[in-house]
Amino acid sequence: MGGTVVEVEVPVEEFALRETIAELGDVGFELERVVAHDPDNVIPFVWVSGADTDTEAIEAALEADATVESFELLAEFDDEWLYRMNWGERVDMLIQVLVEEEGTVMAATASGESWNLRVLFPERGALSRTHQYSENAGLTWDVQRIYRLDEGRQGRFGLTDAQQDTLTEAFEQGYYEIPRGTAAKELAEELDVSHQALSEQLRRAHGSLVKNAIIIGRGADSEEE
Repeated sequence: MGGTVVEVEVPVEEFALRETIAELGDVGFELERVVAHDPDNVIPFVWVSGADTDTEAIEAALEADATVESFELLAEFDDEWLYRMNWGERVDMLIQVLVEEEGTVMAATASGESWNLRVLFPERGALSRTHQYSENAGLTWDVQRIYRLDEGRQGRFGLTDAQQDTLTEAFEQGYYEIPRGTAAKELAEELDVSHQALSEQLRRAHGSLVKNAIIIGRGADSEEE
């Protein structure tokens, strides 16, 4: 399957749920999926998660949020809530552009100061048009990474060839087992690099995996299947 994937950061104050996120503080938001009956009727489903909040606090914040026109609680667990929402015009316009350009939101999470989105476009031109729309609308579209879908998980997780080779060799040699099947010194010798270079390569690779597989990528796997 072809296509272009873009990962972007959008400031919370320029997108959805800005007042809710500011009010609730240490609470996470994850876009489960977007249902588009047509470009003018887009319905997002949003997970809200947090151990230090409750339904009453969440819904009070949503009621006061200018970016939310309506919402409905669909499911509730110990510290997670699933809502169907209707967002305001400014937010809907961007979502509608994504729908018109056949963009698929593979993952979208928000906490703190920004939304992190991973979006699949059928071709590069659709991405360019969406980016241009965002600029014209005054929406900050901070591109973190662009890669082709046929690059697979290596591209998705932001790993360089050297980082992927290092992680693969470390795994195959039992470096991550308990007890370890090989020591860092032995692994460095196998890869023909210094101990310091190996340590730096592993730290960078682990950082990329955490950022792209966990921080940004929550919820993306279900979209890819």
